Amino acid sequence: MAVVLGGCAAGPEEMPATTHPGAGTEPWREAEAGKLDNHVQLTFADRFVRAGEAYFSPGDRMVIFQAIEQPPPGVEPSAHYQMYVADLVRDRAGRITGIDRITQLSPPGSSNTCGWFHPTKKDHVIFGSTIAPPAAPAKAGYQREGGKYVWQFPKEMTIVECDLTRADGTARTLRPLVEDPNAYLAECALNADGSKLVYCRRVESEGALGGDLVIRDLRTGRDTVVADNDGYDGGPFFSPDGRSICYRSDRQGNDLLQVFVGDLSFDGRGRVTGLAREHQLTDNEHVNWAPYWHPSGRHLIYTTSELGHRNYEVFAIDAPDDRGRSGNHRRVTHADGFDGLPVFNADASLMMWTSQRDEGRTSQIWLAEFVMDLDSAP
Repeated sequence: MAVVLGGCAAGPEEMPATTHPGAGTEPWREAEAGKLDNHVQLTFADRFVRAGEAYFSPGDRMVIFQAIEQPPPGVEPSAHYQMYVADLVRDRAGRITGIDRITQLSPPGSSNTCGWFHPTKKDHVIFGSTIAPPAAPAKAGYQREGGKYVWQFPKEMTIVECDLTRADGTARTLRPLVEDPNAYLAECALNADGSKLVYCRRVESEGALGGDLVIRDLRTGRDTVVADNDGYDGGPFFSPDGRSICYRSDRQGNDLLQVFVGDLSFDGRGRVTGLAREHQLTDNEHVNWAPYWHPSGRHLIYTTSELGHRNYEVFAIDAPDDRGRSGNHRRVTHADGFDGLPVFNADASLMMWTSQRDEGRTSQIWLAEFVMDLDSAP
């Protein structure tokens, strides 16, 4: 099983998950009862070779995701993910049944990752893009030793903004937001009011020691490095209140990612100055990554190889309390194969993630109602 990640369809795009072959008989449905309900597969292998790392728009109108489309007969699939948006389709009761109006945002041949909807500018998104085909496409970045899970770090990767009302899948509709010709810039997310951007910067000359977290104040253009440990720090997200970030780190250089939360420090003008303190939420012999905040700020979900590198699953864990303590680590997904890159919508009524639970075991995007009580005892 190979999963190439930048961070990672439909039969008829409105087809509800309950109509795919074998629906309702899978053992994971019973195992996930009380946690996830009314599962819906959003992308399918007849449209996409693989798809993943999807995020909700404000108001749950749309999703943004990365994917590789099925090529014409006799043509090899693209080596790189393209960036897409799609409308969420609902039935008369308001329940999501699929996606429609899939639109490619990125130029053909480019490599793309980590899309994100702007929280205050309607119909604007940001994502990492090389814009043109990368010069060294086979060059690997993070890779677990002996494994097939790879993050590629092309130095041409930059953070761009796209107005969806003008998007046509060409470079002319992509506006560079952060640029450095000698560094990979990606893994980006905005805080709730859109004034701050957190991202990963990996300077090519730093090699395996590179991969720092930076926060840019978009009002002033001021960059502040908040994590510059040896090794790779990446995948950051702001907490709902904007006072902390979560992220993954390979600072031990052992290819075993761990999940961290960092409390930000601010000056008198409210500008970020760095990290006030850091909390390590996982410390084990597994690959733990893709942490994401619950809207309450009291919990996170993340992806882990705790059950084996051929069976990544989504787990939940409490955010650090006032004394820096965390815990209450619980399993959420229960399907064979890969389950990861989980995210919530704004009220945590829905969880969306990348899964290989479909009949063909391809990586595709799934969604379900999130009914797990994270405030109860394990």
